[in-house]
Amino acid sequence: MFSQKQSFIKGAVIISLGGFISKLLGAFYRIPLTRFLGGEGMGIYQMVYPLYCILLTVSASGIPTGIARLISSGSAGAEKKAFRLYGAIGVVGTLIMYMLSAPLAAVQEEPAIKLCCIMLCPSVFFVSVLSIVRGYFQGRGNMYPTAISEVAEQVIKVALGCALAYFFRDNLAIAVASTLFAVTVSEAVATAFALVWYFKRRGVQPLFKVPSVRYKSIIGYTVPLTLTAIALPASQLVESIVAVRLLKAVGENATALYGIFSGCAVTIINLPVSVTYGLAAASVPQISPLAEKGDIQGAKNKAFKSILITFAISAPAAVGLYAFAPLAVRLIFSSLGEKEAAVLIKLVRIMAVNAVTLSLVQTSSACLTSLGKPIRSTVTQWVSAILRVALTAVLIKFTTLSISGAAISANISYLVATLINFWYIIKRGNGNENNFNRIRSKEGRPDLARGGGA
Repeated sequence: MFSQKQSFIKGAVIISLGGFISKLLGAFYRIPLTRFLGGEGMGIYQMVYPLYCILLTVSASGIPTGIARLISSGSAGAEKKAFRLYGAIGVVGTLIMYMLSAPLAAVQEEPAIKLCCIMLCPSVFFVSVLSIVRGYFQGRGNMYPTAISEVAEQVIKVALGCALAYFFRDNLAIAVASTLFAVTVSEAVATAFALVWYFKRRGVQPLFKVPSVRYKSIIGYTVPLTLTAIALPASQLVESIVAVRLLKAVGENATALYGIFSGCAVTIINLPVSVTYGLAAASVPQISPLAEKGDIQGAKNKAFKSILITFAISAPAAVGLYAFAPLAVRLIFSSLGEKEAAVLIKLVRIMAVNAVTLSLVQTSSACLTSLGKPIRSTVTQWVSAILRVALTAVLIKFTTLSISGAAISANISYLVATLINFWYIIKRGNGNENNFNRIRSKEGRPDLARGGGA
């Protein structure tokens, strides 16, 4: 059953369920984690993640969708060459994070960050390999490996992270670092599991030789996707530095406030967003073959269908987040004090609309990639990222909004990103639909219309 290709709806449900369970475990993980680490510990925890996410993005984030796009379009061997290319990049990313641990701790004026980075850096390599396997199976329309590996890594992270945080709870720096070490262990185990699944599947070989994909094709898709994905963590890294420094300038508990915003409010908002992730992943093998054959209108119709389903799921979720923000805070972050809980409820209500806009950005970006226009989503993400950082700085420095300024800037930036992506999809007309096909045919790629494929 787990080795079979699924339909669009079934595949979307499988990967969405896996993503939702993973995010739900991660959200409830914050209950004991906040109790053991407190607001300051959560702030340190979140200050490490932007650098990690940037390196992870370079070595892994563009891989699943890019590899899935190539494989679903009939390119052979994309994952094999990606293992060599991005495995090496993953090693480099791990080394870079290790070397930047001390400078980052100095810039953010938090000595504990150095040890945290060292404990987390090996997972950059593991996730790069894991992402290739996920992209391989997504391209073949099998969403089980992605869903199951996501849940497995989260279960390990939660169990080990809670145990280590409790054991070292009397030493804040060690406690935070140990929870990040649990992330590394979880990624290592999930990667081993995924590789076993992959090599077992690779035992079934085609009866005929299919031309192999070139490194140029892999880079042509994964690099734009990487540049797209890196915009968010890059903006978060700069935002964490800017926001904390500006909040310190007005005498507030800056690290704790940023921890409540980034570690708590964003966690709650991301729960419904994780449900729609399956639609983004499942749309790639549905849209790509149509775009590859030149049926741009058919591909766009599939894209609009995915976007409408995304809106239908995320809109009620946004209403629910606004209405039940106090309940969600009490359930997930019950250890927060009364004042901190009030701040978190306010942030969740301000950011509830992001359940819609962030979900739409996620799905529309995947649709643009499937339509053969990954660079357009790159432009969108960077425009919104720059806007987000600039607005955060202005609203915190020149108003009395405090950390709410960061929440409002996130709302505006995601709305802008959504509108730009929609415009790009609508403008994807019939003038250039064959350009990609001509480029690919020059590389010797099999023509799907003549029966070529992996």
